[in-house]
Amino acid sequence: MPILMLYYQDCGLTAHESFLLKSIYSAIIIILEIPSGYFADKMGRKNTLVIGAVMGVVGMLTYALLGGFWAFLMAEVALGISQSFVSGSDSAMMYDSLLADQRQGKYSRFEGRNTAIGNGAESLAAILGGLLAELSFKAPFMVQTGVAFIAVPAALTLIEPPNLRQGHEMIRHTVQVVKKSILGNDTLRYFLLFSSVIGACTLTMAWIYHPYLKEVLDLSLYQIGIIAAVLNMAAAIFSILAYRISKVLTQRQILLMIALLIPLGFILVGWLNNIWVLAVLVLFYFLRGIATPVLKDYVNINTPSDIRATVLSVRNFVIRAVFIIAAPAIGFMTDGYGYNVAFVIVGLAFFVLAILLIAKQKKYGVSY
Repeated sequence: MPILMLYYQDCGLTAHESFLLKSIYSAIIIILEIPSGYFADKMGRKNTLVIGAVMGVVGMLTYALLGGFWAFLMAEVALGISQSFVSGSDSAMMYDSLLADQRQGKYSRFEGRNTAIGNGAESLAAILGGLLAELSFKAPFMVQTGVAFIAVPAALTLIEPPNLRQGHEMIRHTVQVVKKSILGNDTLRYFLLFSSVIGACTLTMAWIYHPYLKEVLDLSLYQIGIIAAVLNMAAAIFSILAYRISKVLTQRQILLMIALLIPLGFILVGWLNNIWVLAVLVLFYFLRGIATPVLKDYVNINTPSDIRATVLSVRNFVIRAVFIIAAPAIGFMTDGYGYNVAFVIVGLAFFVLAILLIAKQKKYGVSY
């Protein structure tokens, strides 16, 4: 991930084309996100995760063997299918596995550990990826193909938790689930929207800061890899602590902290334009580490088990929908006005969305 946008630039793609590829990736996820969540609820989370793992290998192998915009587009389509089948299914499987053991109250702790392990692995991968990219931009993708393959036997060894879902006609029931989760439950709708906006905000930062460090601070690929490793470790540390933080602070306090400080990170990065940007990024990733498990937990608490994967897919659907709008706009602003202007404008946009959601907290049952 730290070198992908830089690889696009090395292949002659503009910032607009680079972000367009990520936008198309998100569009594929949007098309399949909710149907894949329904598939997971009806046909099993394990089967869904196996499909996602196989498509992840296909996408990475395409990057490793081919090059150019259209080859990258094919890879992004495969990876989009992979992500849509994995996202929602993994968290739903974890929550329902805990529910079967009557330990659902510990979900945020386990989700935090899961996020921490993932971020720790990303840290090691960022360092290795930066080193490999110094030799060849293709090398990280070759190694990543092997890493992606590990997910296939890993998914096959999973044990399916109990599922209360009975068979229904797919399209009709999917529409009913979406209506139930978004229109029929005010508290769930609020947490879906809030976690989706914050998720889109952190996703945008994850893709835009690497080329910023290269273009504005003139850092090497290896240095960017090291920074990415540090940031992921920062997120990992606070993912582990998220469970404890959620016990000390109220929902309102946590949401206020996340809503104000995460968009502010964009604005500060665009405004500072110097090495202090790194301190802002560390703070941003601290908050990302807290936000991911805690906000997922708030959604899970308000969601029935038989529609959990579908509802989590609705969350990911909204995240990607926001990103589809943001990504091409960021590319356009970057090509025309530079990264600094793009960061400030994106930060202000997310700040306005967050403030609007904070204003609705009491109405939708947020704990004070």
